[in-house]
Amino acid sequence: MCRNIRTLHNFDPPAAPDEVEAAAVQYVRKIAGTARPAQDNAAAFDLAVQEVAAATARLLEALVPHGAPKDREIEAAKARARAADRYAR
Repeated sequence: MCRNIRTLHNFDPPAAPDEVEAAAVQYVRKIAGTARPAQDNAAAFDLAVQEVAAATARLLEALVPHGAPKDREIEAAKARARAADRYAR
């Protein structure tokens, strides 16, 4: 139904607003159990996405990082290597 929600904390550069919104959409889709809400549920779905994105942004601003920020390219390479190992079997 949806891809995995990715970690957004302690990256350099910090998570962009579109990344926060994408994570919120994925979360709401998972909770609602649907990728696209019915028309009569669209307003509630959109409101939930906005509220989750706002809460996520506040959380990311409030968290204190421990350790050096992670590099997005290095983390992506690690994920690709894990996936290659997992699916090579």
